[in-house]
Amino acid sequence: MKTPVIAVVDVGKTNKKVFLFDRQYKLVWERSEQLTEAVDEEGDPCEDLEKLIGWALAAVQDVLAMPEFDVQALNFTTYGASFVYVDKDGKPVGCLTNYLKPYPEELRDQFYNQYGPSDQLSVATASPALDSLNSGLQLYRLKHERPDLYERVAYALHLPQYMSYLITNQPVAEMTSIGCHTMLWDFQRADYHNWVKQEQLDGRLSVLAPSNSVNTVSIGGKSLKVGVGLHDSSSALIPYLASFRESFILISTGTWCISMNPFNTDPLTAEELQYDCLCYLTYKGQPVKAARLFAGNEHEQQTRRLASHFNVPESHYKRVAYDAALIDQLQHAQLAETEGDDSWLGMTPPATIPPFTQSAFVRRDLAIYPDYETAYHQLMLDLMAQQLISTALVIPGDLVGPITRIFVDGGFSHNSIYMNLLASAFPDVDIWAASVAQATSLGAALAIHEHWNSGPIPDDLIDLTYYPAPQAD
Repeated sequence: MKTPVIAVVDVGKTNKKVFLFDRQYKLVWERSEQLTEAVDEEGDPCEDLEKLIGWALAAVQDVLAMPEFDVQALNFTTYGASFVYVDKDGKPVGCLTNYLKPYPEELRDQFYNQYGPSDQLSVATASPALDSLNSGLQLYRLKHERPDLYERVAYALHLPQYMSYLITNQPVAEMTSIGCHTMLWDFQRADYHNWVKQEQLDGRLSVLAPSNSVNTVSIGGKSLKVGVGLHDSSSALIPYLASFRESFILISTGTWCISMNPFNTDPLTAEELQYDCLCYLTYKGQPVKAARLFAGNEHEQQTRRLASHFNVPESHYKRVAYDAALIDQLQHAQLAETEGDDSWLGMTPPATIPPFTQSAFVRRDLAIYPDYETAYHQLMLDLMAQQLISTALVIPGDLVGPITRIFVDGGFSHNSIYMNLLASAFPDVDIWAASVAQATSLGAALAIHEHWNSGPIPDDLIDLTYYPAPQAD
């Protein structure tokens, strides 16, 4: 007997994946592939759209043909901030612009001179000014630099919606993509920003469809419920929103540590934007206040530095266990140096937020530490001092109720020093290390649960490990 499943196509910058989940949302099959990049019209690296289309269509055909599975639904999740331009015949126009592509200074100045200043526009659209990472500026650039190409565009589809369009032939816009630092959406008015309408770009952005909606298509005589696609950051939050009703913060850790609070409905302020805050939108259209910290990247750089200084492998930090007595010793030594100012400890947010592009550890002399373990504990203390500030930025203004839990997923959720220091930094909040198999793809599956699965959403989607706050002496 065939197993009923939902298929999810997950397009990352590096890995292109397809997953099958059963009705209990257990992962039952997966495939991953890397595609080589192409270059755009100006020679800059970009996604090879032709290869991506070929891979995606073949992947869908392959899973539909598998004799052991009955694929009943399909959804997509991809990286954001990227448009695919489609002509009236449904064919791609131009290249899939890389969101890291340099933006022309002259055009940037022209845009903000007409529609800015940039800080006000950023506040209204909950989008830090990030050039090509603001996908709205990609479309603005196409209109002003390549008007001949722009005239051929019938629809500008964010990549998740384009992947769905390949199967359904239905062009739509969707909130998790539109609301992802695109500079397109006015969060206060819940509509496209006035600059979008003045430039008449909204006519190419398709009709907004609910993020949990589906189109029914027939492929080879088989009926399939197909979702409209989701932006990956918002999709990864869905398993937590499906599992927990009380207020929580999710710290998603990797290269970036992103603190997300789906229960903070306060508009972003100019100051918060300066400290790398932004807003996402959930698949239900609710704002998610988020703060980014480049802590994973710094951890990688500094563990290389430590490995070189102490002549150990770069992975040596994985063997270092949390030592409460060593933490106490380092804290008291630093407290003496700072004459009683304990804001660095990761215990109390300072009254004035300092810049935190790098932690204090970058400037520390490794020669003062007797061994790797001591130096690594100091690194984690310095990173946690920043993490406290970053996470605290999304806590104020919580209108639903006090935050009672913080979940940590990703790399740092396996780091006992990070997790214990976080428990110390937030002693009144329950701290949990969380593990979800393929959270981004699982979120895309859960978003259209009601359209293919008559059973309840299981309550064991997330594996949790509790880290209690240390008891005062």
